[in-house]
Amino acid sequence: MKIKKIIVLVLLISCVCFLSYEKQIDYSLNENWAYFAVGGDEKQADLFLICPTVDIKNEYNMSIYDTKTKNNFLGALNMERGIYEQQTKMYAPYYRQASLKAYELSENMREKYLSKAYKDIALSFEYYLKHENKNRPIILAGFSQGADMCYRLLKDYFDDEKLYERLVAVYAIGWPLSYETAEKFPQIKPAQSSQDFGVVVTFDCEAVGVKGTVINPEGTKSHAINPLNWRDDNTFADKELNLGACFTNYDGEIVNEIKNLCGCFIDDERGVLKVSDIDSKDYPAIIKFLPNGSYHIYDYMFFFRNLQENVNDRINAFMKLNHRE
Repeated sequence: MKIKKIIVLVLLISCVCFLSYEKQIDYSLNENWAYFAVGGDEKQADLFLICPTVDIKNEYNMSIYDTKTKNNFLGALNMERGIYEQQTKMYAPYYRQASLKAYELSENMREKYLSKAYKDIALSFEYYLKHENKNRPIILAGFSQGADMCYRLLKDYFDDEKLYERLVAVYAIGWPLSYETAEKFPQIKPAQSSQDFGVVVTFDCEAVGVKGTVINPEGTKSHAINPLNWRDDNTFADKELNLGACFTNYDGEIVNEIKNLCGCFIDDERGVLKVSDIDSKDYPAIIKFLPNGSYHIYDYMFFFRNLQENVNDRINAFMKLNHRE
């Protein structure tokens, strides 16, 4: 009887271990990439693009076997690809991102699911570096959760001087770059102009009256750069500098483009980008835990053409400086 109990216990432990074990994603398979070498070698630089949060299901990490969510994942990438694709060969891994439900948790509890997501990102980035990069210039880019993942890659990989020298820039839009992080990690440098290299271009948008959000809480301050005048101070940029806000669909098509939509300035207290000239009722927050006046989901859309121009200008300047023309 005692032996039977031991056998049952061993079997139960084995089942628990089996159920808790999750196989690593095999990034040698093209099916595990939303984009893989899209654009070809004629492009001047590589883009490693990380998807924002699209999983709205009742779970904490996305399943890469869920076809519907993967379609939304690809669609979200397509919405922003136009900013980068003119001069880049594009890579974007599927990963078990943290779901929107995870962001309703406290920061400490949420980290468990973000760490799981990052394991996939790190694994895919290692595969990309080993098999695909071939010493080409790199742009890292991500919006929202994707921006958070960019910071993690910078911490873990870009303290390597040779790799850092290939970094054109990081477009980590919609997630704050804290002063503490920038001080602790020398390779994480906030952008200060339109053509500095190896730097982080970051900002998150709000209406003037907003005092704090989950992304940028009241009482905290982050680095930012203004995508209209490319200054990191509070100098106001008039809407006349806005080359075009672009609102895209899941195929990447621009369904509405508005030139001179809005101006903006960086708030001295919190480092967020305060947007002028628009009514917050026309641009609802949509995400339930963000207040009215949070323009987070429109961060890159409001400044689409300016970002597109800057990516191209930054790559051209990098190639010229490094004699890669």
